[in-house]
Amino acid sequence: MTTKATATDDSFHVFDTTLRDGAQREGINLTVADKLTIARHLDTFGVGYIEGGWPGANPRDTEFFARAQQEITFENAQLVAFGATRRAGGSAAEDPQVKALLKSGAPVITLVAKAHDRHVELALRTTLEENLEMVRDTVSHLREQGRRVFVDCEHFFDGYRANAEYAKSVVRTAYEAGAEVVILCDTNGGMLPAQVQAVVSTVVADTGARLGIHAQDDTGCAVANTLAAVDAGATHVQCTANGYGERVGNANLFPVVAALELKYGMKVLPDGALAEMTRISHAIAEVVNLTPSTHQPYVGVSAFAHKAGLHASAIKVDPDLYQHIDPELVGNTMRMLVSDMAGRASIELKGKELGIDLGDDRALVGRVVERVKERELQGYTYEAADASFELLLRGEVEGRARRYFRTESWRAIVENRPDGTHANEATVKLWAKGERIVATAEGNGPVNALDRALRVALERIYPQLAKLELVDYKVRILEGRTGTESTTRVLITTGDGTGDWATVGVAENVIAASWQALEDAYTYGLLRAGIEPTE
Repeated sequence: MTTKATATDDSFHVFDTTLRDGAQREGINLTVADKLTIARHLDTFGVGYIEGGWPGANPRDTEFFARAQQEITFENAQLVAFGATRRAGGSAAEDPQVKALLKSGAPVITLVAKAHDRHVELALRTTLEENLEMVRDTVSHLREQGRRVFVDCEHFFDGYRANAEYAKSVVRTAYEAGAEVVILCDTNGGMLPAQVQAVVSTVVADTGARLGIHAQDDTGCAVANTLAAVDAGATHVQCTANGYGERVGNANLFPVVAALELKYGMKVLPDGALAEMTRISHAIAEVVNLTPSTHQPYVGVSAFAHKAGLHASAIKVDPDLYQHIDPELVGNTMRMLVSDMAGRASIELKGKELGIDLGDDRALVGRVVERVKERELQGYTYEAADASFELLLRGEVEGRARRYFRTESWRAIVENRPDGTHANEATVKLWAKGERIVATAEGNGPVNALDRALRVALERIYPQLAKLELVDYKVRILEGRTGTESTTRVLITTGDGTGDWATVGVAENVIAASWQALEDAYTYGLLRAGIEPTE
């Protein structure tokens, strides 16, 4: 583990704790390989510090630090080991947990210390003075061993409310013993921005210590609380990628950094790194196996998506009229959503986004608007099915629907067997390039059987379809008639290894709706492959 260079000066710290605090989120279970991959992403993004975990307390974290020393050359970040102050009544030099922190090889160590008097007496079962000595002894010992030390004051804001003088004494003790930064932790996440700003301002003035902030998001204010602390003088922010963390999560790294760079005008990342933010956010979401939040500020796919016709009309004149920043600054893109709210401007901008020139043909745009509204009244949705909308739009522009094959008929059979198992078989009959084709296939469900039969029928004529893969499949029962008579909408996401696209089908039964979405998916896949239609 080496560090080639630091991205920015040391006057402000961006400290990431995804690998420790973020990993406490329900549903996240990181392997050592996962942690190494995320650490590389965070270093590429340009954070100054990456907290890797608690060596000695967790075998997986111990292995992570050992492997990181051998496998990662950090370009921007320094690796941080997390641990606690030494035990009551002992010495830091002899404490096994402190020894494990040193053995990790991390150049920076974050110590968690109790700053709430009741936690000292009830959880540590020691005196307030002994707690201060535990802080003093551990920080001093680690500094003597050549380590940089940060101190997290756990439950600081609750402790400050209960006993402000004692909470501040923990800060003073840590700072005077050699801690570079003392972090005020809103461990229970109950603070509000004005409260944070007032407390941080007072603690800065009364202690003279360099302060940081660690905010949990239980009130939905973690990002705001973090920025309020910066306003009050904090120069160290602790965050997690995508806001991962225990309970509802931590301050989200990406909105915090974007606000510092774009709203505060602070230089906290290397040149060009901010434009990688959306990619990094989504890459980390893939590693932890959670779907990226579509509505996350700055990096969500809906962060710069516009649906209302009024908005579209304004954006056509100047995108800044309904966007607080240029999405390209954070590596995102503006998207126009097509729905029954669409007006002419929405259609024109969407056509431009798709590379389709609608010219000044007002009649054409009007037809598309009416067609979309008519179809959405039937249950179709195009804001979630761009590929189906593009096929509709191209059909209007070109005067005919794009067809690579013509369906004669299809059927799906589900056989219930005496042993409780099911057999699913589908047959499709279609025409392609003047040839009539009949194909049959089995699947693990009727829709899967139809998908396979369609593939069997077409792959010989269109070998490009071999790359296609069904990525996601969603069914929704629409309002209207109840029960099994309801209209069904199916959304299918398909990929070809270089990108994904979504298609929609609507019918009175799920199989027919699925067939519509499959037809569009295959048609769009051939369009992407540059194949000219023949039917």
